[in-house]
Amino acid sequence: MAKDLPMRSDCPVNFAVEILGDKWSLVIMRDIMFWGKRTYGALLDRDEGISTNILAARLEYLEEQGLIRRKPDPKDKRKERFAATERGIDLIPIIVEMVAWSAKHEGWHALGPKGLPGQMRLIRRAVNTKNKFPTIEKFKEKVRKGGFIFEDFAP
Repeated sequence: MAKDLPMRSDCPVNFAVEILGDKWSLVIMRDIMFWGKRTYGALLDRDEGISTNILAARLEYLEEQGLIRRKPDPKDKRKERFAATERGIDLIPIIVEMVAWSAKHEGWHALGPKGLPGQMRLIRRAVNTKNKFPTIEKFKEKVRKGGFIFEDFAP
C-alpha cells in the first residue's frame, strides 16, 4: 500500500510530481520493466551512475509508494528481487510518452548506441503510432507475467 505523503495541492499533476519527480524513480522503474533489471546489483550497474545509498533509498521509497515489491531471489536467498506492482505497471504509458517526447524534442536516437535493432524497432513502433494503446497493453501484460519489455531482444 502506498505511503501517504503531504501534498502541496490537490492537482493530479502535482500528485504525480510529488511521487515521481526525483531524478531516479522513473529511471529505476524503466530498468525494472523495460530492461529486466531485478536485483540491486543489476540496478546499480547502469549508465546513469546511481550511487549505492541513493539506489537503496529509492528502492525503499518505491516500495513504500506501492510501485515495486521485493522478494527473496529463489536461486539465492541472500539476494532480493524487485518487480513492478500493478501501480508501477501503470507507469508504462507515461514512460513510453516520455520516450516519444524525447524523440521529438531532444534529438533522442532510439536507445543510443547500446540499443539492439529489435529493441529500437519495438520502441519506434510504440512511439510513432497514433494509437499506442495496443502496444502499451502488450507491454503491460508482459510485465504482469513477470517478463520485461525488451525480453525478446536481450543480447
